[in-house]
Amino acid sequence: MQDIINNLPKLAKDKHNENKKFFAKLKNKPPKDLDYTMQELHEEEFKRTDCLECANCCKTTGPLFTDKDVDRIAKHFRMKTQQFINQYLRVDEENDYVLQSLPCTFLGADNYCSIYEVRPKACREFPHTDRKKFQQISNLTLKNVAICPAAFNIVEAMKKRIK
Repeated sequence: MQDIINNLPKLAKDKHNENKKFFAKLKNKPPKDLDYTMQELHEEEFKRTDCLECANCCKTTGPLFTDKDVDRIAKHFRMKTQQFINQYLRVDEENDYVLQSLPCTFLGADNYCSIYEVRPKACREFPHTDRKKFQQISNLTLKNVAICPAAFNIVEAMKKRIK
């Protein structure tokens, strides 16, 4: 798995222009069954992919924390919201709460998440390949194929399925 993760940025870079053109076409004229197709491709891929073998998303990128996420996780730790923010988060350039440092503070050496049951919405939905109106998140998907082997595979399968 580590070889795949190490090669992923180069693979994604090699496919970037091809993917960008594909997504531009998709945005202009999405197939009627795009959401259904994406759900199917997502489910097929995650039958083969075990995120615990990888956890590259947790190691290299931090999620956005919504106010609901912050409140829920602070409650989980029996902390005041502001105390949780001060200890774990910072405000980024876009005024969003993000982790103070990477890899994720809550990621264990075994790739298990210590707050899995209350994890942020962004973590629950990553890599967002089964999201409704998928064509609207093409820029995010272009970034995620360089981070997530499953997202890379889903996009490759998608290009074969949708001509």
